[in-house]
Formats: sequence, C-alpha cells, structure tokens
Amino acid sequence: MAGTAHPSVEEHLGRIARDGFTIVEDAIEPDLLDSLHDDLLRLERELRVRPARNDFEGRHTVRIYNLLVQGKLYERIPVHERVLPIVEGVLDPGCLVSSLSSIAILPGETAQPIHADDQVMPLPKPHVATVCNSMWALTDFTEENGATRVVPGSHLADDSPVYGRHYDSIPAEMKRGSVLVWHGSLWHGGGANRTDRRRVGVAMNYCAGWVRQQENQQLGIPREIARGFSPRLRELVGWGVYRMLIGHVNKRSPVELLDGPGAGADGRLVWDLDTGSKRLRDRG
Repeated sequence: MAGTAHPSVEEHLGRIARDGFTIVEDAIEPDLLDSLHDDLLRLERELRVRPARNDFEGRHTVRIYNLLVQGKLYERIPVHERVLPIVEGVLDPGCLVSSLSSIAILPGETAQPIHADDQVMPLPKPHVATVCNSMWALTDFTEENGATRVVPGSHLADDSPVYGRHYDSIPAEMKRGSVLVWHGSLWHGGGANRTDRRRVGVAMNYCAGWVRQQENQQLGIPREIARGFSPRLRELVGWGVYRMLIGHVNKRSPVELLDGPGAGADGRLVWDLDTGSKRLRDRG
C-alpha cells in the first residue's frame, strides 16, 4: 500500500526466528527486475541451457549457475541493501556468497521434494544458522505456478526431512519484485507449476564465513572478473578473512592476490592481538 513503511530489518529477523522465513515486498527495483528477466532469457539461449534429469533440480526446470561471471548486472544482487542486512542478521557480516543461480520452473513441473538447505552438514539440530538463502521473484509467485513451499517453524526441528516423504507445507506467495529470505534449516521446496507460463526466480544463497561455499567462488570466478567487483562483493565471494583468522594466505588477506601486497586490511590476524591470542589460548 502506498505510504506504508517497509518492515524493519529487526521485524524481518523476528519473523525468521519465529517462522524460519520472511518476505521482503517490493525489494527489487523495476529496472533491475526487467534487466534480469531479459538477460536470463538471453543466457538460456546462448548457453543452450536445458532442464536437468533428476527430481531435485527438476525435469522441467531451467537453472543457470555461477551468474556472477555473466556480467555486471548480477553484481547488484549479493549486496542489495534491502536483503543483505537481513542475511547478515541471520548469519553475521562475515557471511559469504554460497551460490547465485536462476531457477525457471516451466509448465508441467512437479513439486520438488521437501528438504533443508543445510541437511548435508553433519551437525545436530537445531543449531546456529550456517546458511541463509533467498529467492528473488522475477515473476509473481503463486500456488498455481510453483511458489516455493515452506513448512513454518521447521527450522527449529531436531532433524531434517526424509527425502521424498510428503510433508504439509504452504506456498510462499509473493508479487514480482519481492524476495523470500529463509533460515537454512527451514524445510521447503519448489512448487508444482500447473499453469501455462514459467515461474522465474533468482536463488541468492549465502553461508556463514566459516562454512564451505556451495559453489567454489574463488575457482569459478576468474580473477580478472573479481578484480572489478566492489570491495563488499569481493568479501562476500571469499576474497577476505573471516574474523581475522579463517581464509588467510600466509597470514595475509587473499585480496592481495588481486591487488598486490599491502592491499586490503592491515594484515594482522587474530593471534597478532593480545586479546585474540588469549582467546585462542583459553580455547586450547
């Protein structure tokens, strides 16, 4: 509604804590929406992308992976000001891009098996958030066209869903331009498309800075492309050091591999600080 204030980051985080997900309405600028929709169709044609042959990715679903190598347009997604602060609240500011891909569910697709994005991680549940993912709606998401289905509150469960088993779920319906953000332990899955039009979304997935990324960003993104990223996007894809410790190269920030010695932070790591060294000693 015109004139209505958007929910605050804290309100979105409260919804995620309670339900496992939230919807950020009218998050994506119209020009970005149109550009993404058109460019994904171009990539689909030029890359000759076809549906996979398994039930998880979908036999009538087109997915394009590693979008950050496909042009400057996609660099706007991971750092979006309406979404990233929520993700940082679920994880922390040291979070990383885990993967960036598009998902177009075509007419005739069946529902994806209910799953949790972190269920391959060998950690007892419930646990601290290791993953926080989002789905950008480039078309309306409805129950009929395959809106993501969610099991509210399931992020607090003490286990993960059994693959292929039926679970009661609800569609996360949202208008074009909205973004669904969810805790990585939430049980969810893509819906069935019973219409004659495709449902198009962008899956912008993040993980904690101490978790291995789903797509290997440092090998998947050529250095010459990463050099052109903004400083924040560089950090998000892994060209940085998490909490002054995780991800260093010979006690230096990996960003020096892009820009040369002396680039980036001051070069100190956690054991160079008196408080950090004491903390490490106490843990040992």
